[in-house]
Parts: sequence; structure tokens; C-alpha cells
Amino acid sequence: MTIFQQIPQFVVSGLTNGSVYALIALGFCMIQNATGIVNFAQGDFVMLGALMAVTLLNKLAVPMVPALAGAVLFGALCGLALEWGPLRHARHRDVLVLVMITVGVSISLRGTSMVVWGKNVHTLPSLGSETPILIGSAAIVPQVLWIIGLSILVLILLFLFYRFTLLGKAMRAAADNPYGAVLIGISVRKVTALAFAMAGSMGALAGILITPLTSMSYSGGLMLGLKGFSAAILGGYGNTMGVVLGGYVLGLLEAFGAGFLSSAYKDAFAFIILLGVLFVRPTGLFGSERVRRL
Repeated sequence: MTIFQQIPQFVVSGLTNGSVYALIALGFCMIQNATGIVNFAQGDFVMLGALMAVTLLNKLAVPMVPALAGAVLFGALCGLALEWGPLRHARHRDVLVLVMITVGVSISLRGTSMVVWGKNVHTLPSLGSETPILIGSAAIVPQVLWIIGLSILVLILLFLFYRFTLLGKAMRAAADNPYGAVLIGISVRKVTALAFAMAGSMGALAGILITPLTSMSYSGGLMLGLKGFSAAILGGYGNTMGVVLGGYVLGLLEAFGAGFLSSAYKDAFAFIILLGVLFVRPTGLFGSERVRRL
């Protein structure tokens, strides 16, 4: 098979990873817009959602759909716990202090997960058949279609939520101007808590979707979280649509880089891209400078 005949396979692989990166990047974006901080525990929500699904399915024999829904809910509760606990009760509201708290929470979550789930890798059954579907020269396993389809569905629902619901508009208003939002009666605290819950559920869903293909361990969320962060920077940190596109662009660049160069450097591409964007265009591909009125 020539390199050009492998391009459809690279595209499918890039869209699959890009869908997962987009969900994780959205979690970063929600918390950034709600609080102005970078949540370095976002990757651990990915790990917690996947491992909780493993426990519900494999240990407690819960049926597939309730188990996956329960794992997503668990991710949302973890996000809420982070906001209600150490972040809300921090003695200093300085951004750097809050960011360092998320770093500490991330380390604590990985340590606790190692005790609970051990050091072994865990996997989940695929959502569909494991027989590949041949489309042209690309072999696609049904799990890939589930990942891409569910991710796009979630992104569309989020767009409709932000655009057409009162709560979504309140979240956008609080993100744009928290002081103005308070003046018109919006509870910024409740909106912030909801943003953390949604970010936790986005991370958990990403972990559940990718685990049947890659497996998951207590430290597996770290690399995924960093790649989601790179996608958010690439797209334009804080720009909802930009981070989604950044996730897909990063996934495609990774897939083509691994295919044309070497898969050994696949994980390095995300950070090379991150450095390149920070040097050339710090606001990201789809971000813009915020203009302050003097």
C-alpha cells in the first residue's frame, strides 16, 4: 500500500483522536471562561471517568448504558467537588494560587486512583462490533464511529445550550463580564459550579470513549490532559469554537505526522505544535487579542 493510499486511514485516526482532544479542550475552556484559571486536573477527570466505568461494568456488573451514564455523572461530581472544596475555600484568590491548587489536586487524584485501581491498565468493551468496516482503503472499527458521532452530538448540544437556553446565556454573560452578570441577578457562583460539573463530565466522556481503543491506567489521564491543553492553546484559549477546531487540527496533525514521519514521535507533536503556536501566535489560530478600553 502506498503512502497516498494510507491517507484515508490517517484522516480517520486524526478525527478519532481529535474528537477526544476537543472534548478535553472544551473542559479547559469552560473553566477558563468561568474562573480565568487553567485546571490542570482536567486530564484526571478523563482517567476517573474511564476507571469508574470499568468498575461499574466489570466489577459491579451494571448494564452498559447506566454504567457509562453513571461514570459521566461521577466525572461531573468530581468537577463540582473541586470547585466547592479547595478552590472555593482558598484563602487567596490569586490566579496563580488557584492554578497551583489544581496541580495539587491532580497529583492527589492520581495517587488515590493508584491505591483504588492499582497500577495495571484497564479496558472497556467496545460500544459496537469489533469487526472493522472497510471504506475505500481505510479500515474503521465501529468504536471509532461511536467516538466521532457521540463527540459531534455533544458539541452540537453544547452549541444549542449556550445559544438558545437561558442558563447557557447566563454562563456566557458571567464569562464575559462577571461583575455585570451579578448586577443583573446572575449567581456567578452557581454558574461557575455548573461549568466545573460540565468540564468534569466532558473529561469523563472523553475517557470512556477512548478507553476501548487505548486502555486506561491511573496515570493515563496526564498525557491526554496535556494534549487537550495543547488543543485549547492551538485553537485559542477561551474560544469555545476555536478549541473544538484546535482539537481536530491537533488530531489530524498527529496522525499525519506519525504516518509520514514516525509514530515514535507521535506524542511529541502536540508539544512541538504548542511551542510553535506560543512563539508565533500566542492567542491561538482562532483566538483574538482582548481589547481593553482605557
